[in-house]
Amino acid sequence: MRLIIKATNFSLTPSLSDFIEKKIGGEINSLLASKFGSSKIKKGKEALEVKVEVARTTRHHKKGDIFRAEATIRLPGKKTLRAEAEEWDVRVALDRVRDELFMEISKWKQKRLAAVRKGGRKFKNSLKGLN
Repeated sequence: MRLIIKATNFSLTPSLSDFIEKKIGGEINSLLASKFGSSKIKKGKEALEVKVEVARTTRHHKKGDIFRAEATIRLPGKKTLRAEAEEWDVRVALDRVRDELFMEISKWKQKRLAAVRKGGRKFKNSLKGLN
C-alpha cells in the first residue's frame, strides 16, 4: 500500500506524519487486508493507493473549523473511496476521516458480497429449473 501525504497552507511535522501513517495507513491497510485477503493486495503498479491531504483552510482565522482532512483510496479495479472532514484540530479531522473511510469500506464490502450472493442464488435457481 502506498500512502501519499500532502499538506496545504501549513507545514507537516514529523509527529503529524507519524500520526497519519499510524491512523490512516496502518489501520486502513489492516482492514483492507482482512477484506481482500493479503494475496489480492498487489505490490508495485497495482498497489492500493491512499492519498491523504491535510490543509488549513484560512490563515487569519483562529477559531472554528479551520483544518480540513481528506483521504482517497484507489482500490483494485475502478473503485475509489473518499472521505473528508473539517474540524478545529487536524488530528480530530483525521479521526473523523478514518471513521468515514471505515464506513465506506464496509458499505463497499456489503455491496460486493450481495452481488456474489445474488449470482449464487441465480445459478442455484437455474439448476432447479425455477428460472
